[in-house]
Amino acid sequence: MASPFLFFPGDPLTESELRAACLDGLLVPLGAGFMHADAAETAWMRAASLRPLLGDALAATRLTAAWIHGALDVEPVRHEVQRAGPRRSTDAQRLSVAYRDMQIDDGDLETIAGVRVTTVARTLADLARSEDPVHLEAASRWRDRDRAAVIRAREWLAGARRFPGKRRAAALLGEASS
Repeated sequence: MASPFLFFPGDPLTESELRAACLDGLLVPLGAGFMHADAAETAWMRAASLRPLLGDALAATRLTAAWIHGALDVEPVRHEVQRAGPRRSTDAQRLSVAYRDMQIDDGDLETIAGVRVTTVARTLADLARSEDPVHLEAASRWRDRDRAAVIRAREWLAGARRFPGKRRAAALLGEASS
Protein backbone atom coordinates (compact mmCIF):
# COMPACT_ATOMS: atom_id res chain seq x y z
CA MET A 1 0.00 0.00 0.00
CA ALA A 2 1.54 3.31 -1.14
CA SER A 3 -0.37 5.51 1.30
CA PRO A 4 -2.42 4.86 4.43
CA PHE A 5 -4.83 7.56 3.20
CA LEU A 6 -5.43 6.37 -0.37
CA PHE A 7 -6.59 3.04 -1.72
CA PHE A 8 -6.06 1.81 -5.27
CA PRO A 9 -7.69 -1.18 -6.95
CA GLY A 10 -5.64 -4.32 -6.31
CA ASP A 11 -3.71 -2.86 -3.36
CA PRO A 12 -4.99 -4.94 -1.49
CA LEU A 13 -8.74 -4.58 -2.20
CA THR A 14 -10.35 -5.08 -5.59
CA GLU A 15 -12.12 -2.24 -7.35
CA SER A 16 -15.46 -3.90 -6.56
CA GLU A 17 -14.64 -3.97 -2.85
CA LEU A 18 -13.55 -0.32 -2.93
CA ARG A 19 -16.76 0.71 -4.72
CA ALA A 20 -18.79 -1.26 -2.17
CA ALA A 21 -17.02 0.75 0.57
CA CYS A 22 -18.17 3.89 -1.28
CA LEU A 23 -21.76 2.65 -1.18
CA ASP A 24 -21.34 2.10 2.57
CA GLY A 25 -20.14 5.71 2.92
CA LEU A 26 -16.62 4.74 4.03
CA LEU A 27 -14.70 5.83 0.94
CA VAL A 28 -15.08 8.33 -1.89
CA PRO A 29 -13.47 8.20 -5.34
CA LEU A 30 -10.47 10.47 -5.86
CA GLY A 31 -8.31 10.46 -8.97
CA ALA A 32 -7.28 6.91 -9.80
CA GLY A 33 -8.13 5.70 -6.30
CA PHE A 34 -10.29 6.18 -3.24
CA MET A 35 -9.89 8.00 0.07
CA HIS A 36 -11.63 7.92 3.43
CA ALA A 37 -14.92 9.80 3.25
CA ASP A 38 -14.00 11.93 6.27
CA ALA A 39 -10.43 12.75 5.15
CA ALA A 40 -9.48 16.25 4.05
CA GLU A 41 -9.00 16.57 0.31
CA THR A 42 -5.69 18.42 0.05
CA ALA A 43 -3.34 19.15 -2.83
CA TRP A 44 -1.17 16.28 -1.59
CA MET A 45 -4.13 13.87 -1.63
CA ARG A 46 -5.28 14.96 -5.07
CA ALA A 47 -1.77 14.63 -6.54
CA ALA A 48 -1.07 11.31 -4.84
CA SER A 49 -4.37 9.94 -6.15
CA LEU A 50 -3.05 10.41 -9.69
CA ARG A 51 0.33 8.74 -9.13
CA PRO A 52 -0.75 5.42 -10.72
CA LEU A 53 -2.08 7.32 -13.73
CA LEU A 54 0.86 9.69 -14.28
CA GLY A 55 3.88 7.71 -13.13
CA ASP A 56 7.25 9.34 -13.78
CA ALA A 57 6.78 10.13 -17.47
CA LEU A 58 3.78 12.46 -17.30
CA ALA A 59 2.92 15.75 -15.60
CA ALA A 60 -0.51 17.06 -14.63
CA THR A 61 -1.36 20.18 -16.61
CA ARG A 62 -4.19 22.66 -17.23
CA LEU A 63 -7.49 21.61 -15.57
CA THR A 64 -5.88 18.66 -13.78
CA ALA A 65 -3.13 20.85 -12.36
CA ALA A 66 -5.68 23.52 -11.41
CA TRP A 67 -7.68 20.85 -9.55
CA ILE A 68 -4.56 19.64 -7.73
CA HIS A 69 -3.68 23.23 -6.75
CA GLY A 70 -7.21 23.69 -5.38
CA ALA A 71 -8.43 26.17 -8.00
CA LEU A 72 -11.19 23.78 -9.11
CA ASP A 73 -13.66 22.27 -6.69
CA VAL A 74 -14.52 19.30 -8.90
CA GLU A 75 -12.09 16.81 -10.41
CA PRO A 76 -11.94 17.05 -14.21
CA VAL A 77 -13.78 14.29 -16.05
CA ARG A 78 -10.77 13.78 -18.32
CA HIS A 79 -7.32 14.51 -16.92
CA GLU A 80 -4.92 16.66 -18.92
CA VAL A 81 -1.32 15.52 -18.98
CA GLN A 82 1.87 16.36 -20.81
CA ARG A 83 5.17 14.62 -21.38
CA ALA A 84 7.57 15.47 -18.55
CA GLY A 85 10.66 13.71 -19.85
CA PRO A 86 12.70 13.49 -23.03
CA ARG A 87 11.15 10.21 -24.16
CA ARG A 88 7.66 9.88 -25.59
CA SER A 89 5.14 8.02 -23.48
CA THR A 90 3.54 4.98 -25.02
CA ASP A 91 1.37 4.51 -21.92
CA ALA A 92 -0.44 7.83 -22.33
CA GLN A 93 -2.10 6.70 -25.53
CA ARG A 94 -3.73 3.79 -23.67
CA LEU A 95 -4.97 5.96 -20.81
CA SER A 96 -8.19 7.93 -20.84
CA VAL A 97 -6.42 11.29 -20.66
CA ALA A 98 -5.92 14.32 -22.87
CA TYR A 99 -2.23 13.93 -23.70
CA ARG A 100 0.14 16.55 -25.11
CA ASP A 101 3.37 15.09 -26.43
CA MET A 102 5.48 18.25 -26.24
CA GLN A 103 7.93 18.04 -23.33
CA ILE A 104 7.25 20.61 -20.63
CA ASP A 105 10.19 22.51 -19.14
CA ASP A 106 11.38 21.34 -15.73
CA GLY A 107 11.25 24.96 -14.55
CA ASP A 108 7.49 24.94 -15.06
CA LEU A 109 7.00 21.86 -12.88
CA GLU A 110 6.82 21.19 -9.18
CA THR A 111 6.50 17.87 -7.40
CA ILE A 112 3.58 17.22 -5.07
CA ALA A 113 3.29 13.78 -3.44
CA GLY A 114 5.75 12.38 -5.97
CA VAL A 115 3.70 13.65 -8.92
CA ARG A 116 4.90 16.29 -11.34
CA VAL A 117 2.44 19.17 -11.71
CA THR A 118 2.73 22.45 -13.57
CA THR A 119 3.34 25.37 -11.23
CA VAL A 120 0.49 27.67 -10.26
CA ALA A 121 1.87 30.37 -12.57
CA ARG A 122 2.20 28.07 -15.60
CA THR A 123 -1.17 26.41 -14.95
CA LEU A 124 -3.10 29.68 -14.76
CA ALA A 125 -1.26 31.10 -17.79
CA ASP A 126 -2.03 27.95 -19.81
CA LEU A 127 -5.71 28.09 -18.92
CA ALA A 128 -5.90 31.82 -19.69
CA ARG A 129 -4.27 31.42 -23.12
CA SER A 130 -6.48 28.55 -24.20
CA GLU A 131 -9.28 28.85 -26.76
CA ASP A 132 -11.33 26.24 -24.87
CA PRO A 133 -14.30 27.92 -23.10
CA VAL A 134 -14.01 25.49 -20.17
CA HIS A 135 -10.37 26.50 -19.66
CA LEU A 136 -11.20 30.19 -19.95
CA GLU A 137 -14.02 29.87 -17.42
CA ALA A 138 -11.69 28.08 -14.98
CA ALA A 139 -9.04 30.78 -15.48
CA SER A 140 -11.57 33.55 -14.90
CA ARG A 141 -12.85 31.99 -11.68
CA TRP A 142 -9.31 31.39 -10.42
CA ARG A 143 -8.35 34.95 -11.37
CA ASP A 144 -11.27 36.36 -9.40
CA ARG A 145 -10.49 34.51 -6.19
CA ASP A 146 -6.68 34.22 -6.01
CA ARG A 147 -4.78 37.47 -6.48
CA ALA A 148 -1.42 35.86 -5.65
CA ALA A 149 -1.87 33.29 -8.44
CA VAL A 150 -2.67 36.09 -10.90
CA ILE A 151 0.49 37.97 -9.96
CA ARG A 152 2.61 34.82 -10.43
CA ALA A 153 0.94 34.04 -13.78
CA ARG A 154 1.52 37.61 -15.01
CA GLU A 155 5.19 37.35 -14.04
CA TRP A 156 5.45 34.01 -15.84
CA LEU A 157 3.87 35.52 -18.97
CA ALA A 158 6.21 38.51 -18.87
CA GLY A 159 9.24 36.22 -18.85
CA ALA A 160 7.92 33.63 -21.29
CA ARG A 161 8.92 33.31 -24.92
CA ARG A 162 6.37 33.82 -27.67
CA PHE A 163 3.61 31.25 -27.83
CA PRO A 164 0.01 31.03 -29.06
CA GLY A 165 -2.53 32.88 -26.93
CA LYS A 166 -0.06 34.96 -24.92
CA ARG A 167 -1.95 38.21 -25.62
CA ARG A 168 -5.28 36.56 -24.76
CA ALA A 169 -3.83 35.34 -21.45
CA ALA A 170 -2.38 38.76 -20.61
CA ALA A 171 -5.73 40.40 -21.33
CA LEU A 172 -7.69 37.93 -19.22
CA LEU A 173 -5.24 38.17 -16.31
CA GLY A 174 -5.09 41.95 -16.62
CA GLU A 175 -8.78 42.10 -15.76
CA ALA A 176 -8.22 40.73 -12.27
CA SER A 177 -10.40 42.17 -9.58
CA SER A 178 -8.60 44.28 -7.00
